[in-house]
Amino acid sequence: MRCPFCGFQDTKVVETRETNEEITRRRRECLDCEKRFTTYERLEMNPLVVVKKKNIRETFDKNKIKSGMLKACEKRPVSLESINLAVEEIESELRLAEKAEVPSTKIGSLVMKKLKKLDKIAYIRFASVYREFQDIGSFEKEVRKLMKK
Repeated sequence: MRCPFCGFQDTKVVETRETNEEITRRRRECLDCEKRFTTYERLEMNPLVVVKKKNIRETFDKNKIKSGMLKACEKRPVSLESINLAVEEIESELRLAEKAEVPSTKIGSLVMKKLKKLDKIAYIRFASVYREFQDIGSFEKEVRKLMKK
């Protein structure tokens, strides 16, 4: 690691801390000028590609999942922390599959599964958009399925 103060190529790690978001914080000291600085390291994962309808491909973006879940949970008693946790769990599950390409339907079903546990109203909101309900009958059918369980 190059020293940001003097540019010397060699530094030593003085302290290492793991954070809660898979980031490693390191305090380093330059072996030349002896100044200290902090670096943050994140594991670089292979990119996931989402295969959407009509075989359109785009890079996986967990912020899109979070945005959709936030909209579904708007004005509902669901904490931001629980949404963030659900998003992280969804991403982890997708990465554990070790496939470079993931169908958008898989992501949608994982989101619905998490929302069903978090809040039934948020689940119905998301399902109405995700499953493209065309009429009140589709909506009613989904609510009945939810009430049976």
